[in-house]
Amino acid sequence: MKKLLFLALVFVAIFSCKKKETEDIKVTTTTSITQYPDSAKAIAKEAWTYAFSMAMNYRTMHLYALDKTYSDYAGGFNKFRHYDKIFTAADTAVVTPNNDTPYSWATLNLKDEPVVLEVPAIKDRYYSFQFVDLYTYNFAYIGSRTTGDKAGKYLIAGPDWKGEKPAGIMEVIQSETYLVTLLGRTELKMASGDIENVKKIQAQYKLMPFHEFTKTAAPPHKDFALPFAGFDRADLGSSKFIGLTNNLLQYTSPNPVEKDLLAKFARIGIVSGKEFDPKSYTPEVLKAIDEGVQEASKELEDGANKLTNATFLFGTRQDLNGNYTNRALGAAAGLFGNTKEEAIYIGTRTDKDKNILSGQNKYIIRFPKGQTPPAQYFWSITLYNLPSRYLVENPINRYSIGDRTSGLKYEPNGDLIIYIQNEAPKGKESNWLPAPKEAFYYLIRVYGPKESLISGAWKAPQPELVK
Repeated sequence: MKKLLFLALVFVAIFSCKKKETEDIKVTTTTSITQYPDSAKAIAKEAWTYAFSMAMNYRTMHLYALDKTYSDYAGGFNKFRHYDKIFTAADTAVVTPNNDTPYSWATLNLKDEPVVLEVPAIKDRYYSFQFVDLYTYNFAYIGSRTTGDKAGKYLIAGPDWKGEKPAGIMEVIQSETYLVTLLGRTELKMASGDIENVKKIQAQYKLMPFHEFTKTAAPPHKDFALPFAGFDRADLGSSKFIGLTNNLLQYTSPNPVEKDLLAKFARIGIVSGKEFDPKSYTPEVLKAIDEGVQEASKELEDGANKLTNATFLFGTRQDLNGNYTNRALGAAAGLFGNTKEEAIYIGTRTDKDKNILSGQNKYIIRFPKGQTPPAQYFWSITLYNLPSRYLVENPINRYSIGDRTSGLKYEPNGDLIIYIQNEAPKGKESNWLPAPKEAFYYLIRVYGPKESLISGAWKAPQPELVK
């Protein structure tokens, strides 16, 4: 995934509004735009936080599905873009690259009709497909953990689709939004040449419009009030975010739990399909909205150092439970994070004594006997240089290490020690994860985390400085 998908981690507390700032809010979308600057500012802060994840998601969707100049352009909606190579230190177009599970990426547009996803039988290999709606909720999964290793066809439908499960379809997966990101992950084993096996599996992932599956005529095309425009990052920094949000809301189905919230947002002109006209605001209200946007953005950025655990930032609507700040934080931390039951990533930038990791030093990670990362499928540790976050060039071409690493050696007492340093540790090369000479950090990826990790009972050991 591109650099845009890996923004800095941020954290911010839930926003609240004083009674005097919101006393004019009516629970209706038909009232006029508020004339109270204080109210407009408070609403803008809350609305910007609500819309942030949608906007960042849309930015990515536009690149993959509509921007023909983008290097990873997928060819349009409802088409796969497969990542079918092994990343090395020479690859600098992608940050924090993942060699565990090459991606199969698609942006689905369900506004005209559903789409059918076909997967082959996948034996003795982990795989998953993550379904992410426009809000960035992970609303469904299929794969090893959820549906097993059998072949099947799945119907992916938008919010207004009604019908019985068709013959030949294993499951109907319905989204709250018409735009969906489909992110497939297929395990790459450590054996030499396994990328060719991954390619063969990826070639069997198929997407087809519903009318082709049913062998019927294509339905009429549906148009919305506003054009499906490009994304301008600057629009998020001012009152122009209102127009972007109004465009995106057309691709959603209003959830009853958000009725009052959306009515509140309507007080600053946030209404699905409505054109943003700055002239309909007083200068004072427009200025207040800009200030609210800037404050929300600053608070999001300022909270970066407070975040130590990202597992609660991703999941279903029920998992997030109305916490739009956490939803925004997840989008800022890196779009499309897994639900914790599927995979957990643990990042480390400091040693046991809270000092920044540096290739000028030598470190060990000691996993006591029976205390390696609790994974149903597998785990790995991948090291990246800083600040670039690329893989590290090294003489043995090893970029990660884990339970699938051939020749990994355990201590006589059953402990597993990983050696992290720039130069090879004499006699310990089997357990060596090469580091750069400069600053670095690493990610522990755990696929199919067991309950001890999900609950927080298992803690990752911190790297120890070797003196």
